[in-house]
Amino acid sequence: MLLGVIADDFTGAGDIANTLAKGLPGQGGLAVTQYFGIPSSPAAAAVEAGVISLKTRSAPIGEAIAQALAALEWLQTQGCVQYVFKYCSTFDSTPEGNIGPVGEAIAGALGVKGVIACPAFPTVGRTVHQGHLFVHDRLLSESSMRHHPLTPMPDPDIRRWLARQTNDPVGLVTVATVRAGSAAVRDALDVAAGGGQTLVICDAAVDEDLVTLGTAAAGMPFLTGGSGIAIGLPANFIRSGLARGGVSHFSGVDGPEAILAGSCSTATRQQIAIHAKNHPVLALDVDAIMAGRLGVAEILDFVTGHHGQAPLVYSSDDPSDVEELQRRYGREKLARTLDGLFADTARELVKNGVRRLVVAGGETSGAVAQALGLGALDIGPEIDPGVPILAGPNRDIALALKSGNFGAPDFFEKALKFLKGDVTHERR
Repeated sequence: MLLGVIADDFTGAGDIANTLAKGLPGQGGLAVTQYFGIPSSPAAAAVEAGVISLKTRSAPIGEAIAQALAALEWLQTQGCVQYVFKYCSTFDSTPEGNIGPVGEAIAGALGVKGVIACPAFPTVGRTVHQGHLFVHDRLLSESSMRHHPLTPMPDPDIRRWLARQTNDPVGLVTVATVRAGSAAVRDALDVAAGGGQTLVICDAAVDEDLVTLGTAAAGMPFLTGGSGIAIGLPANFIRSGLARGGVSHFSGVDGPEAILAGSCSTATRQQIAIHAKNHPVLALDVDAIMAGRLGVAEILDFVTGHHGQAPLVYSSDDPSDVEELQRRYGREKLARTLDGLFADTARELVKNGVRRLVVAGGETSGAVAQALGLGALDIGPEIDPGVPILAGPNRDIALALKSGNFGAPDFFEKALKFLKGDVTHERR
């Protein structure tokens, strides 16, 4: 294994795994495996990049650091020469963490400073300019992320936001330096390291900026960012002869299907509305769930009664309604109950023959993946930017784990077609 990634949620892990598997046009990417949790056995010999999916984005800081360092230790035993800490392209975090504490902890374990920190993902409208994060043409603080139920982001100045989470000062590499080329970026990072700055925000507005940062990172032990930061990394290993590049194939998985949506993002709610026009959907009554009147059995009846019709079950709701439910039941209790319900439902669905499963929402996807005990999955074709097919090693199950804000309006129907192999697509 050449490259090891530690991701703070499950959909984000699939996102960066997808980026590493694609690589740059005409060059191909790396042979990537996504692990759900820290593996207990060595990686397969053919794996060039291993992505460890953790569920630490909103975990207590001490727990998040401990899990990240344990993941780092396993990746080190696999022979990795470079490591990435992957977080969301909207920099999801509280004023206390976890991006800063985890990033500093990994950097400390590796003995490095002047570490790239760049959440930019231009393909889905996330860009960084003068240290400020934009979502399309709006500052982060003016996007729907301001009202995120777990990690609301009221400040678009991510250098300032990160400084609230870290012990060391936070640096900045501006767009002017990035556009001056990879050598200029390396020099700026060396200066930052000499000034005691561990994490350094780097501007990026287009994919070419991310390629420049990736080229600058060649030989660097550690960098952090959204999935976009990985765009240029496979080329470094291919140029050096350590990785082969190439093309991989995915033939599809047939069988019963289901869609589970726990995200309250605007994108997911729009996708649900579009899907509901032509397919059966079940809106979960949260009050009934909390009172014990609605559970797995009722959801199973709905899904199995609509096999072949792309049935969708969702708890997604308007942010104002979610806030009211959180006040009524408590944020942690509500999240724990809903995640547990989706996890138990997914487990029973698979036991009852579901072979194609689409899940929307980072926390929901993490709960589902952990419940299924999937271990390691191969990375298949990209469904939409940032969302690949995840396939079991025996092709007995195929999943799509979607971050709440990702995906085209018709994502759910499209994803099921991709999982079945109805869409011809080759990669690597």
